[in-house]
Amino acid sequence: MDSTRRGSDPPTSDASRDLFDASTDAAAVVSADGVVIGWTRGAEELLGHRAADVVGCSAARLVAMPADPMRIAGLVERCRAGMGWNGLVTLRHRDGRRLDVDLRVSASFRIGDRECFLLSARGQRQQWAVGRSVLDGFLLRSPVGMAVLDLDLRYVWLNDTLERFGGVPREQRLGRRLSELLPGLQAETIEGLMRKVLETGVPITDYEYVGWSWADPHRQHAYSTSFFPLVAADDSITGVCYMVLDVTERWTARRLLSLVNEAGTSIGRTLDVMRTAQELADFAVPRFADFVAVDLLESVLSSAGHGTWLTDAGPAAARPVMRRAGMGSVREGCPEAVARIGDRVEFLPPPSDIEMLIKGEPMLVPVLDPSDALWAAAHPERVAHIREFGLHSLIAVPMLARNTVLGVATFIRSLNPTAFQPDDVLLARELVARAALCVDNARRYTREHTAAVTLQRSLLPQALTGGKALEVASHYLPADPIGGVGGDWFDVIPLSGARVGLVVGDVVGHGIGAAAAMGRLRTAVQTLADMELPPDELLAHLDDLVLRLSDERTGDEAAAQSAAAFLGATCLYAVYDPVTRRCAMARAGHPPPVVVTPDGQVSFPELPAGPPLGLGGIAFEAGEIELPANSLLGLYTDGLIEGSDGDLEAGMARLADLLARQGQDLDGLCRSAVQRLMPLPQRDDIALLLARTRVLDAEQVVSWDVPADPAAVSEARARAARQVAAWGFEELAMTTELIVSELVTNAIRYAEPPVRLRLLRDSLLTCEVADGSSTAPRLRHPRSTDEGGRGLFLVAQLTHRWGARYTPDGKIIWAEQELP
Repeated sequence: MDSTRRGSDPPTSDASRDLFDASTDAAAVVSADGVVIGWTRGAEELLGHRAADVVGCSAARLVAMPADPMRIAGLVERCRAGMGWNGLVTLRHRDGRRLDVDLRVSASFRIGDRECFLLSARGQRQQWAVGRSVLDGFLLRSPVGMAVLDLDLRYVWLNDTLERFGGVPREQRLGRRLSELLPGLQAETIEGLMRKVLETGVPITDYEYVGWSWADPHRQHAYSTSFFPLVAADDSITGVCYMVLDVTERWTARRLLSLVNEAGTSIGRTLDVMRTAQELADFAVPRFADFVAVDLLESVLSSAGHGTWLTDAGPAAARPVMRRAGMGSVREGCPEAVARIGDRVEFLPPPSDIEMLIKGEPMLVPVLDPSDALWAAAHPERVAHIREFGLHSLIAVPMLARNTVLGVATFIRSLNPTAFQPDDVLLARELVARAALCVDNARRYTREHTAAVTLQRSLLPQALTGGKALEVASHYLPADPIGGVGGDWFDVIPLSGARVGLVVGDVVGHGIGAAAAMGRLRTAVQTLADMELPPDELLAHLDDLVLRLSDERTGDEAAAQSAAAFLGATCLYAVYDPVTRRCAMARAGHPPPVVVTPDGQVSFPELPAGPPLGLGGIAFEAGEIELPANSLLGLYTDGLIEGSDGDLEAGMARLADLLARQGQDLDGLCRSAVQRLMPLPQRDDIALLLARTRVLDAEQVVSWDVPADPAAVSEARARAARQVAAWGFEELAMTTELIVSELVTNAIRYAEPPVRLRLLRDSLLTCEVADGSSTAPRLRHPRSTDEGGRGLFLVAQLTHRWGARYTPDGKIIWAEQELP
């Protein structure tokens, strides 16, 4: 109360006492069902109703407010809980007048068997009189501009603040209308609002608008205005009062925040450098500027560049080479531009200070002067465009992200007569900073994606062949650009004895790390397969390799992440023998293969699952199945069967149904199966390898048991020569005799029986000698004085390739010759 008394007449002692005196309050007792059962003299004085007219009647007829049952029920529950309630309500006097009173409701109590509430009320009273000094300070020295207008909307009175806002002296305002004084300040709209207040008597609050005034004609200001009617004693409206508050700073901050937030959803929606630059231009026009040009360094647009143009010789020796990446204009076709999208441009914001680009500080040119002698002489075409289209104000902002110069964005105004101000530089800087980060992300992604795709394509097999044993087809579907390059791979590896190795694998993860891991694993599998290892042993060696690679820890974080990617690798390796029609397989955490027999029966062989590569400590097991001729064997990665629902079993069923339809060629079947299972781009790579089996008939394979007697060598040599001649390769008979002689002699001399000789004819002529020993042969390079040791050396010189593989009963030494 002390603060409200300053500058006004103090209340009398009677008035002060009356503020806290409740003896004169109107009181009534109302039952829970709303019936008045008690009425005091104070209530009679307040509302004019006698007790006899009210007691026993409903209290609802005394209330001049719309019924609100939910609110009343809540108040009743509150009072029943032992708490009271007070608030302002409107009651109806006996003569029909409406009275605003302060009503208090007590906690519920009982009178006999009836639940009752005590209600007390007092009318609203003026607590103190406003002094003249307070009124003068409120009206004249208030930071809020205020004015009073008559029914014709002509100024009658205004305070000093409003005079300062508009820049028009008080003497010129009085007796005139707003539209006559400040036509550019939305005067017609504001006068329309004031007429509405005069007609309806309903105030309008916090109407915001933007305009200019004579006090600051070169800068827009934001104002918040409220209007309310002036009412005389007889309730007639005599005028309108409005109050104005300058909210330019709040409006500028809100506009900046709104534009920046909106830019976050409009700029950088794709990982494309050129598209991101164009999105910046599209967003800024016409919200912020009339013409926008975004120029990026050539190295930023190149997938092999480094995003910088500074050299060791310093900035003076290196001019930035840029290209136009995006532009926008309020004029169709961007006629202001002297360069088109993709054209080479020079960095030249007036006054052509290259230090601005180096330091990263924006440049504001409030008034663009085309008559600058140096600039006009160097670029007459630009000067002509400035004059033709009225370009008058400019902001140039370097695009920097992560301490890397990317380019420059230039904002120009022409149709908008307002020049750029320092506040606009903040907005331009924020927009460019957001766009620069998106451009840098797109640049980095494009570079990494290009490198990963190049690496992956170079590591995947370029052509597959299954020889005479298999007809093969493959289809690889890379992940979509969002998911990135993955680590799926497949391969077909020719083995000795007309056998073929099939492999499919998946390295979990995306990017260059996954592609590099895939390449290392594929190379390792080829090397291990060339050592003639069975599938389970090959996976065991591959697991050891992955463990060693994963244990490689360096200070390079990227290298550590690449090594860690191996921990998620899976693999399936199968070896098919066209002679026995047997297929041995082992898998390391990979989905099982699918087999379709010639009669259309589809199955998924139950092979031991095996752990994913890199876990170690768990042995791998191989399984073997027999495949009739023209059987279809399918190896795939999990991306093919996951589908949108992630149900692997359902995906395997869909794959089986598609592969059961073998009416089309193998390439078409492979391609259509992938396209039908994955009609849309997926976030994971997809690989499918199909192989249709063939069988070498009896005419292509012959074998003989060889007694463990040196005399049997000549007979074995003769049989081999006759068989090669029978196949029509007489020119290979002599070479074959020599190979058989050396291999059989070594088996009889150094190995254990039984010894068996076998010749195979498919795409190569293969000679195999099996024995019961597990000792490995060793190629020696004898000296000129040695009498022996030249057997395998001669075999190696005469054949396409040779080697050894182990069997459960011993080993097989083989040698291959190319057919003429």
